[in-house]
Amino acid sequence: MTDQEKPIVEQKVKNALAQIRPYLQQDGGDVEYIDMTAEGVVIVRLKGHCGSCPHAMATLKQGIEAALKKAIPEVKSVEKI
Repeated sequence: MTDQEKPIVEQKVKNALAQIRPYLQQDGGDVEYIDMTAEGVVIVRLKGHCGSCPHAMATLKQGIEAALKKAIPEVKSVEKI
């Protein structure tokens, strides 16, 4: 991904996270966008109950990552800090 493409893709990621966020908030959690690497790895912070939930990795990979990869082909994976 080029420097010119990154802001466009980042905005797509933020829009997609805004669509996912209400589902996380229903269970007392949330997700915060942190950054995106040139290789297409999205870095997020899981907040609230999602930050300490034993199912956080499933939420991250099977929920957030799957939704982002489906909506945005440039996203290769999602990792949490």
